[in-house]
Amino acid sequence: MDLKDVDLNLLVVFDALLKHGSVSAAAASLGVSQPGVSNALNRLRRLLGDDLFLRTSRGMVPTPYAEGLAGPLAGALDAIRDTLNARTRFEPAGSRRGFVIGVNDVGETYFLPRLMQHLGRLAPEVTIRTARTTSIDVRDEMERGRMDLAMGFLPALKSGFFQRRLFSQPYVCLFRRGHPLAGGSVTLRQFRAAEHVAILAEGTGHGVVDEIMARSGIARRVRLTVPHFMAVGPVLQNTDMIAVVPRRFADCACEPFGLAAAACPVKIPESVINVFWHARNHREPANQWLRNTVCDVFGE
Repeated sequence: MDLKDVDLNLLVVFDALLKHGSVSAAAASLGVSQPGVSNALNRLRRLLGDDLFLRTSRGMVPTPYAEGLAGPLAGALDAIRDTLNARTRFEPAGSRRGFVIGVNDVGETYFLPRLMQHLGRLAPEVTIRTARTTSIDVRDEMERGRMDLAMGFLPALKSGFFQRRLFSQPYVCLFRRGHPLAGGSVTLRQFRAAEHVAILAEGTGHGVVDEIMARSGIARRVRLTVPHFMAVGPVLQNTDMIAVVPRRFADCACEPFGLAAAACPVKIPESVINVFWHARNHREPANQWLRNTVCDVFGE
């Protein structure tokens, strides 16, 4: 017999009749009508070619064939119920689960030190691998289940994704300590006159900086263009160039590279940093734990 010809509900009725020994009691346990149970039993009799239950003074008694089916079918139904109702708990303390998180180079600089310190206490065997959101198709990676979370300013991730806000941050001007602009606010005239490092950071929302400049009619004197943020610190440390960067990157870069930051004279909307996950992982316990951990550590 091919399973595609078997209605699983008929087996559920069969199991109830075995347990309760009467049509009325089986119907009550299933929350259906007695005629509904009788109809299901007749369909199953035709399908299996056996009476299955006989009416006696002691109620409905299973036939030898039905008795042979009872144990295996009960076990199979229990296994199906357990599988469908399972909500596997994720135990971080003993887990060796590996996670993949999508971030850009700023995210690696800002998120990873604190996140790994936190995981060292809660989940010492859990491993993290990062993937640069600027060099891969984040949507495709998450849809295929190859990436657990993505963090950053990623306005392209909308349909099919969940997100939670972590924080928002302004853009600031970054330059070396001792720079002629250090020690006070940067005027628009000084901003125009300075030589700039421009950061492309494709795949993120950082392109809004150039868009705002263009709409405002502000032409920067771009001396150097780089594809990511990591080159910015050493370059600014050794030149009089300036760069427009997110505040959290400035916080990470100032001390190691001897830099200073000041408010940007051009009004640029704050970047909103979110954690994103695909709908396929929305109820997955390990993913829930990881994103809740990220929100606990970095959420405002």
